[in-house]
Formats: sequence, structure tokens, C-alpha cells
Amino acid sequence: MSGIVRLFVISPDTHSERRLELHVTIGKLKDKLELITGIPAANQIISLYNSENDPNAVATFSDDSKQLGFYGARDYQVLRVVDTNPSVSFTGQMTDVSQVDKFELTPEEYARRQDTVLAYKQRNQMGRFAPKEAESLIDTVVPAEIVIGSRCEVESAEPGLKKRGVVRFAGPTKFSKGVWVGIEYDEPLGKNDGSVQGERYFTCQPKYGVFVAPDKVKVGDYPVEELNFEDEEI
Repeated sequence: MSGIVRLFVISPDTHSERRLELHVTIGKLKDKLELITGIPAANQIISLYNSENDPNAVATFSDDSKQLGFYGARDYQVLRVVDTNPSVSFTGQMTDVSQVDKFELTPEEYARRQDTVLAYKQRNQMGRFAPKEAESLIDTVVPAEIVIGSRCEVESAEPGLKKRGVVRFAGPTKFSKGVWVGIEYDEPLGKNDGSVQGERYFTCQPKYGVFVAPDKVKVGDYPVEELNFEDEEI
């Protein structure tokens, strides 16, 4: 048993575990590995690694007359086989896409085919082929629960910070596509006074107004939070 070693053999197209004799010469080993990896013996460069993830080789088998045991191979080390001429090896021909003729279509030929993703989207009116009226309707629908005058809380990225206020506007705007909700905050946590780019959507004090996406707004019975100054110095 001491004359046998278990090694992982890795090549560009194969990965296996093999039992190899330590007294086998590197020349004979290459003949065996040709059957395993498909790489001709003459085109093989074999290196020994401690593991698959090890970037540094323990040894490179440069002398075909030496025995495998000469390089101190141990159980579960890795033999990495490099193909110096993939164009002539069987596996190299299977994986070298530069040798494969490409099937190409002109944009006009592709557009005429009926078995493509483009044709599917056209038939089902998807993406850029969707009716413009439908897209416009989706962009201007205001969620039913967001009603002007409702108390609300706006999602905040800051832990513990609750941005509460009143819904003052809900609908499409001129400053961006889609539906926006205008909020008058209870505190000066906003960005405007209800107007954006010269267009007024509602009126409030400066820095109390903000516009957010509907999915950031929770409508409910959110009372005004009063600031407590009892523990602060006067």
C-alpha cells in the first residue's frame, strides 16, 4: 500500500481522483494521463500542488525519466495537467470555440424569424411593444389607501427616525415619471415647500415638504410626535 498514492488529477476539461504508483516514471504517467485527460503525452506539462486552491506548485515534472515518488507526492495532493497545444487534443477541439463556425443573422433576418424572443414580445405586446396607453395608465395610478389629508409615516434609512406628516398631494408630476406622493412633515425634515422646479403641487413651510414614491408611504393613525426638552439644559 505504501507504493500507491491517491491524487486528484485536474485538466482543462477533467477532474478525477486516481490511485497512482509512486514508482511509475513521469513518461509512463503522461501516457496514463492521456487516456484520462485527452491531452497527448507530448503536450502535457504536469505540476504538483498541495491543494486545488494553492497558487504555488510544489514541483513541475520536467524529467520524464524520474519516478513520481521522486517529487514527494502525497495522498490527496493535486496533479494539474496543462495542454500546451489545445488545437490538436480531442478535448481541446471540443472546447476551443475559435475553431467553430459561428451562426450569425443580420438584424433583418432576425426580425423576420418567428421563433425568437423578439417575436414573442411582439406577439404578446411586452416591453417596448406594450401599448403606450397601458403604460401611461400604470404610471398614473395612485394607491387607493393614499388619500389627501391622511396622516402617514415615511420610510427612513436612519434607524429610529420616524418621519411623520400629512399627505398633501398624490399623482403624476412634471419633474419625473410615475406617481409621487407629496408629504408635509411635522418637522423640518423635508427638501422643499411643496414646489419643485418652479411647479407648485401643495403649500407648506420651507423644508417641511417632500415627494416620495408610494411604496415608501404608510397611511394610518400616526400621531404627531412631541419633542421632550425636560432633560436638556436651558
